[in-house]
Amino acid sequence: MTSGDDPTPVAVICGSGRLPVEVVTAARASGRKVVAIAIKGEADPAIAEHDPAYLGWGQIGKLADLLKRESCRDVVMIGGVTRRPEIREIVGDLGTMRRLPRIVAALVGGDDSLLTRIIRLFEDEGFRIIGAHEIAPELLAGEGVIAGPRPSAEAMADLELARRAVIELGRLDIGQGAVAIAGRIVAVEGAEGTDAMLRRCAELRQIGRVKGKGGVLVKCAKPGQDLRIDLPAIGPATVELAAAAGLAGVAVEAGRVLIAERARTLQLAGSSKVFLWGMPTLPQAPTLSSSQPGDA
Repeated sequence: MTSGDDPTPVAVICGSGRLPVEVVTAARASGRKVVAIAIKGEADPAIAEHDPAYLGWGQIGKLADLLKRESCRDVVMIGGVTRRPEIREIVGDLGTMRRLPRIVAALVGGDDSLLTRIIRLFEDEGFRIIGAHEIAPELLAGEGVIAGPRPSAEAMADLELARRAVIELGRLDIGQGAVAIAGRIVAVEGAEGTDAMLRRCAELRQIGRVKGKGGVLVKCAKPGQDLRIDLPAIGPATVELAAAAGLAGVAVEAGRVLIAERARTLQLAGSSKVFLWGMPTLPQAPTLSSSQPGDA
């Protein structure tokens, strides 16, 4: 069922970046009723055009009441959260206080643990977390040439090497991206993220630590990654930084990576002669199915 075929409203909890705005826009254009909820201090100012409810960390009770009042069983969480809230910030309304023990438990552990526990908090309330791709599938990358020139044989060899590196990184739950240049892995993504990794590649070229021309960034989902809340994405900055690092192109996993600000991203790829290539879905990739409330 596409988002336009579903008459039930969906809530979109919007963190930082442009993607939340695009997801809300695409879902509403398909005919789905969307209740936009902007996280105070995180959401992009452009979300204001969708008349969102602005909620802070201490208003979790108000959030639950809003979702139930609007009959939102499905919830999408999209966008970045730049920092983990302090305990004092989440002590707020009565609904938050009632849930406080479980909320505090969710704030303990690493990022993956945090996301998993947040999902359980919603599921315990009777909601279902779904992925942004389920209400805005047109934002996903397709297969083959997406923009820019067709990859050369040398670029395809680097692409395959970087793809294998990303698979191994994913098995260790480290990152979603790697860069190969002239048959050598020169950078892998860690906690710093893709943009910082690409800046590091540019610096390595400037100081002469990287030999050879071209190179490819590969970005795809980690094996077992929960794509409901952590779908990989690229955007204009990815292309700009890849070009600045002297790379020939960017390859992403088709159907499992979002393209933010698609028109501008594709335009930049064409003007900078950086190819965007959609790889077939990797056999190690997780499925895109949503769990039901109470699922492990």
